[in-house]
Amino acid sequence: MNKIMSKTNALRLAENAGLDFEAFEYDTGDGCIDGRSVAKKIGRSPDEVFKTLVAQAPGREYFVFIVPSAGELDLKKAARAVSRKSIELIALKELLPLTGYVHGGCSPLGMKKLFPTFIDETALLFDRIWVSGGKVGLNIAVVPEALAKVVNAGFADIVKQ
Repeated sequence: MNKIMSKTNALRLAENAGLDFEAFEYDTGDGCIDGRSVAKKIGRSPDEVFKTLVAQAPGREYFVFIVPSAGELDLKKAARAVSRKSIELIALKELLPLTGYVHGGCSPLGMKKLFPTFIDETALLFDRIWVSGGKVGLNIAVVPEALAKVVNAGFADIVKQ
């Protein structure tokens, strides 16, 4: 894991917002880019490394959910959090055109549009959480409350028990 200097939209937004963060690259040569693998590569618990998921409600209304890589988004809880009857995860082919990010590199920072965003409440248990830095192989450590402020996110119980 090395400190990086290359800029992504996520890093530029974090800097412009005055967000206190640390950015680190990790090796992707083995093809393992799932949250648990990333946590192992950066020496963190899967509970503090979060993945960014995009879902939609009927009518093409989009929402972003940030959940621990050790957990799974509970679609019913997530729908309640956004006051909708139901939501579903978007198809992977929709991710890049919608957010500007690819699978494995989707960051809550710097998406093409700021969607309503919710962070699982377990993030508040940590001084910092790790989220994608906007490309595969790049993660950033941020204070959960500071991240929430920058992306206008709320905290909710959205993970399956």
